[in-house]
Formats: sequence, structure tokens, C-alpha cells
Amino acid sequence: MTRKAPLEGLKILDLSTLIAAPMASGLLADFGADVVKIELPDGQDALRDLAPHKDGEALWWKVTNRNKRGITLDIRKDEGKELFRRLIPQFDVLVENFRPGTLERYGFDPETLHALNPHLIILRVTGYGQTGPLSQRPGFARVLEAFSGFTNLCGDADRAPLHIGYPVGDGVTGLFGAIGILVACYRRAHTPDAPGEVIDLSLFESLFRMIEFLPIEYDQLGVVRQRSGNRSQYAGPSNVYRTRDDRWFSMSASAQSVFERLARTIGRADLIEDPRFATNAARVQNAEALDAILQGWFIERTLDEILGILEANDVSGGPINTIADLAASPHVKARESIVQVDDPVLGPVAMPGVVPKFRDAPGEVRSPGPAKGQHTDSFFADALGLEPGEIERLHAAGVI
Repeated sequence: MTRKAPLEGLKILDLSTLIAAPMASGLLADFGADVVKIELPDGQDALRDLAPHKDGEALWWKVTNRNKRGITLDIRKDEGKELFRRLIPQFDVLVENFRPGTLERYGFDPETLHALNPHLIILRVTGYGQTGPLSQRPGFARVLEAFSGFTNLCGDADRAPLHIGYPVGDGVTGLFGAIGILVACYRRAHTPDAPGEVIDLSLFESLFRMIEFLPIEYDQLGVVRQRSGNRSQYAGPSNVYRTRDDRWFSMSASAQSVFERLARTIGRADLIEDPRFATNAARVQNAEALDAILQGWFIERTLDEILGILEANDVSGGPINTIADLAASPHVKARESIVQVDDPVLGPVAMPGVVPKFRDAPGEVRSPGPAKGQHTDSFFADALGLEPGEIERLHAAGVI
């Protein structure tokens, strides 16, 4: 018997571009939501232009927009607007990431959309939010990571703040977007007469939510937390150490019991009674001295030796892996954390598996991100009953 996907029947119209908002709908597509991705007939999603590419194919696109159907539609044109109006009643969710006011200028403010579909959930993703003095500023992940305070925590204390090599603001916002849609769906399921919802999601606030305790720390203690490199500011020992074979090992042994096991494991049981290291607070205060001791132990051993010794003594920590390390990892293979998906152009391609894993109704990666307009003709024929001649005419007019 074929198992029913947990979100089968949820229909999402995705007007958004780039990463954050498409990731939100994509996470739900993994669990069976029917996501229809719209691009302009005379343009393309900017994500298709971002590296990396192979043979002209945008690799990032194939992951972020996997499991979606791809169509083209220009809602700026009168005929495009009319087609869009006819589509809205057929969908549960609309996802967009235009600058505030753009959808309204096209004639599709939330009130108009809810008149067409009273129960429609509208996810609106922007850099700074729909309101506030900065709402009209363009917002990209790096800019909002900086604005949120996140970037100020990254990097070494004596060097410039550091942006990491992935737009983490997009990823975090995508997660909050998926959560927001599911919360709205739960409300609608349990309150059938509830009006449609408008979700105002900003990259800045998504990241700001993740740095959780900084506002209360500043409010109550007046502390402006700064970056400290790889060293934790609230637990110790917690740092990154170089091994003899020039690998990097990340350790967090902040719980008292774990620290005591670590001290005995490296032959330094005396550290347990040393007043500089006897408590977590003391270890944080004397982190430099403790790190020097630990680095001396790590640099004398290879990564494999360290892993064996610490695992045998139930001490937490692990290697800092590259993607090559992960691709070869028996654990990654056992967990199917990387899956192979058949791409019509490139053949089998690797991408992350579905997260989280469900026991009874798991998600699935069914297809890579679609080619531009791949499903346009079949979609409009099925969804709106358009005849082949009408579809051809709309193509010629640049509406689809």
C-alpha cells in the first residue's frame, strides 16, 4: 500500500525568489505539499544565476526548489492578473518575498486575495518586515545578518566581524517560514471559520530570535556581548583544537561530569581540584590557560587517536568535517543524510535528505528543482481547463 505523505493535499503557490521564502515552501514540499513555483516568462529567478553551475545548470536551484512544479506567469499583465485571480481559490497558501507594497501595486493586497479565497494563508518574507522605518530597504541575507547582531558575534575578538560561507539568514528564515505556515494551517484546521492569515516574516527578526538571550542580558546586566572566536563565552572548555595530523577538533565539555572525565582522560586529574578550573564559571574566566593545556594534549595525537580515546571515556567532541568528509561518512550513509536524485540534465545528483525523519509518514525527495516553465502547459490545462490553442496564444503574448 502506498503511504500518504503527511502534507499531501496542501497546495502552495510560490511567487518568491532566491532562497529564504522558496526554502520555506520547499521544506513543506519534502513532506508532500503540492508547491507550484512561478517565474516570469521574460526573466528568471535570481537563484538560477548564483554559483555553482555545471554545464549551465544552476545546482543550488535544484535543491531549494526540489519537489516543486515550475510554471511561468506574468501577474503584471492584465491577462496574467486574471489567470492569477482564478488560481488563488485553488490554493491554501501563497508565498511571496516582494518589497512591501509591490504585491499591492499589482492589485493583490491581502484584502483582495482574501476576497478571492477567505481562508488563504499568505506568507510575506522581507528583509526588515512589512512595517517600520526600514521596511522599504532591500534586504539580502548578509545585510540582515549584520543588522540583527548575529555577525557581530562571529569571528575573532581582535579582528573584523566575520560572515560565514553560507547565507545563514536565508536558512533560518526558511525554517521560520515553514513553521509559520504550519501554525496557520493548524489554526485553520481547528477553527474552520477563522479568516485567512497574513504572516509577516523578516530575515532580521528570524536571526534576532536565534540569538535569544542577548536582549535579556543587555537589559538586565548592561552587557554588550562581542565575538570571541571559537571559544565559548558561557561554557568551558569549549573551543577548537588542532591535531597532530593537521585536522581540527571541536570540543564542548562544559558539564561538570564531562569536564572531570576529560581531565582524567588526558592524565590531568589535578585540574578537577584546581580553583582555576573547578567550576564552569571558573573555567570560563581562565579559558586561555585551560585551552593551552588542552591544545598541548591534542597536538600530540592524530584525529583518529583522539576520537578513540575520548569515545572510550565518554567525552564529547568531534571533527570539523568538510563536505568530502561527510560524503564518505558511514554515519551519513546509514542515516541517508545525503540522497541521490535523478536530474533530467545532469543524471543522478546528490542533495541533503529530508529533515526530520518520520517513522510512519516520511518525506521524500522526488525531483530536483524544475526547469523554467517545465510544467506550464500541463498545469494551466489541468488547473484552469485552458485549451492548447489558448495556451499557445498566452505564450505568444508573454503572459505565460
